[in-house]
Amino acid sequence: MLRTLRLDAVLIQAVIAGALSFAHLHDLAAAAGQDGWKAWAYPVSVDLLLVAAWRRMRKDGGNRDAWLWFAIALIASLGANVATAGLLDMNDVPDWLRILVAGWPALAFLGGTLLAHAHAPEPRPIPEPTADADREPAVPDLVVERVPEPAPELPPSEPASEETPSAPETAQEPASPAFAPSVPPALLDHARKIADAHRAQTGVPIDAATLRARLGIPAPLADSIALQLA
Repeated sequence: MLRTLRLDAVLIQAVIAGALSFAHLHDLAAAAGQDGWKAWAYPVSVDLLLVAAWRRMRKDGGNRDAWLWFAIALIASLGANVATAGLLDMNDVPDWLRILVAGWPALAFLGGTLLAHAHAPEPRPIPEPTADADREPAVPDLVVERVPEPAPELPPSEPASEETPSAPETAQEPASPAFAPSVPPALLDHARKIADAHRAQTGVPIDAATLRARLGIPAPLADSIALQLA
């Protein structure tokens, strides 16, 4: 019910405003020398141009021509309302106003033609989905790292029995390593030079620890070189 009342109130306001504007334009055209049916044609021309510009603005809000002709028609309508409100002597209309009223039909025809034949904005094409968009996103490969299991603990060795006779003491010889790493010939030659220089300075052969410190090599490799140089 309230919506119906509001709609009716808007329609009533539109009818009143249109009727008053129509009458003011008629009176101004008649005062400017356009009598008879010509005076009634001026309000129709102004209102039609106003409606055409408004419809073009609804379709294309960024059209500057539609805004320009809407402003021209609105100024013509408001100017007639103000001029007939006692600010203008209707019995002695100035010449410039007579010129404007006489040139209005050509101006309204030009505006209506431009608005009717204006190009409508082309709709933007909707981008088609590409083949890559249809594909499912690639799942990254998962790398599972296996934690090494701890080595089993060996049982503690039993102490040797006191009754077991000890083996006779013999001269202990340096045991050769179970696995002797291969020595490059160039490294062996370099180590031999270092050993010769050490023997010349100290008078004793070089040991594995000194050789390891001089060459900066691992202990197994130093032991293997020392055995080959002995």
